[in-house]
Amino acid sequence: MARIAIALTPDFADWECALLMAVARSYLGVEVVTASPDGGIVTSMGGLKVTPEISYAALDPAGFDALVIPGGLSWEKGEAPDFTTHVHAFHGGGKVVAGICAAASALAATGVLNAVAHTGNSLASHSKQPGYSGQAFYRDRPQAVSHDRVITAPGSSPVTFTMEILKALGLWGPQAEAEIAAFSREHR
Repeated sequence: MARIAIALTPDFADWECALLMAVARSYLGVEVVTASPDGGIVTSMGGLKVTPEISYAALDPAGFDALVIPGGLSWEKGEAPDFTTHVHAFHGGGKVVAGICAAASALAATGVLNAVAHTGNSLASHSKQPGYSGQAFYRDRPQAVSHDRVITAPGSSPVTFTMEILKALGLWGPQAEAEIAAFSREHR
């Protein structure tokens, strides 16, 4: 069974990971494990209080197939954690790494986007990151981008973000497609 780690920050954008969590867990039998800085309760932008199973310190790539980081207000407030060590450990270990919205720019800061096609909220937000030099690989589009096990998306694209993660994990099939089709029907 696949295992996905979702690294939640205080004030995380709950809609950016909700579809992935629901489809993966409830329909595809994937184990979804949430993490917070210290394993304690985090509150989303929408006011949801989540009690994660683990802390960031327990995010060991050997035990997971993917590390997913939703965006949120922590980056705007300058309070977001540095995910560099985790991102490089997961990606270096052949695991999927995914960031949406402000977390796509957090991936830019780690340098992992410097040689893969990627997107995010804007090239300008990525370019502010000290470890980023991947401007030539930026794709200005509203859908998620997947390349070499790295998935990025603007905050307005939780459906394609979910799709690309499921594809990267080898979980895309008739059941996943049917579930996503139901959620994305309004965009046709």
